[in-house]
Amino acid sequence: MHSLATSTLAWVGFCIFILMMLAIDLGLFNRKPHEISYRNAAVWSGVWVALALIFAGLLFGPLGWELFGAARHEKGLQFLAGYLIELSLSVDNLFVFLLIFSYFKVPPKYQHRVLYWGVLGALVMRVAMIIAGTELIDRFHWIIYIFGAFLVYTGGRMLVGGETEIEPENNILVRFVSRYVPITRHYERRKFFTIVDGKRVGTLLLLVLIVVEVTDLVFAVDSIPAIFGVTTDRFIVYTSNVFAILGLRTFYFLLAGVVEKFHYLKVGLGVVLSFIGVKMLLPVLSKLLAAGFHGLGYPGLGNWIRAANFFPLLTGNAWEHCYCWY
Repeated sequence: MHSLATSTLAWVGFCIFILMMLAIDLGLFNRKPHEISYRNAAVWSGVWVALALIFAGLLFGPLGWELFGAARHEKGLQFLAGYLIELSLSVDNLFVFLLIFSYFKVPPKYQHRVLYWGVLGALVMRVAMIIAGTELIDRFHWIIYIFGAFLVYTGGRMLVGGETEIEPENNILVRFVSRYVPITRHYERRKFFTIVDGKRVGTLLLLVLIVVEVTDLVFAVDSIPAIFGVTTDRFIVYTSNVFAILGLRTFYFLLAGVVEKFHYLKVGLGVVLSFIGVKMLLPVLSKLLAAGFHGLGYPGLGNWIRAANFFPLLTGNAWEHCYCWY
């Protein structure tokens, strides 16, 4: 980066822009509770995809030059790869959101409000997880291999897993909140809180919001390590996550009616996660394989494996090369 001031200005400017877009969304176009139409969802989905592509163009151009100098093309590719990965993995959230809203029988006209505030909470949680993750990788290089192994495990679980079950009453956080915050078992229009017998209590819509937030946190545990297979640049990781999350919110209303027809979605996502995880593990796997051939009495083959550059990841830092695979 050219300067700390430029970096800080980029972070602040990006956050202000996102908050302004969310304010326009809820405050101008969706001020009154109403069911989101297919046309409205399609328009806003197109808007967020277009904004992500415009942002990528800025990274390849003037913004990228100010932030990254000659490395701007590399960072632009990393953003696009990260955005596509996060958006693909986030599609799986659609199933869970659909199950949550069905389980709690959330009226369609209130679903947009839940997802809106859920996105705001997700932005805060993810920036904390991204900062923590990049700090760990900077301090402990081997953490990247743990992330890779975790992605391989998660991908395998998706490939062989069954149907997703939603049991909010068994969630630890939900039970904790319900114990200390009284929750009514009905909706009070679009309110998250209401007054009952002179006391302020949460509505059922608040409980739905908590479940949505917990769900996003669980999915972030899978998706954030995946993007670390592309880059550990905090700005690129966060911006690609934000655009993917915001796009997902509108994609829900666009695809909710047909999402159950995506029979092979989990299989595809499992393959993606496993692929990224294996790529992150390739450097250490190559060393283990070479050591194994040395132990079996084939030192020449072992040395060839160490020296051969048939995978870009076999040399250098794992995350610096992963984006070249997309």
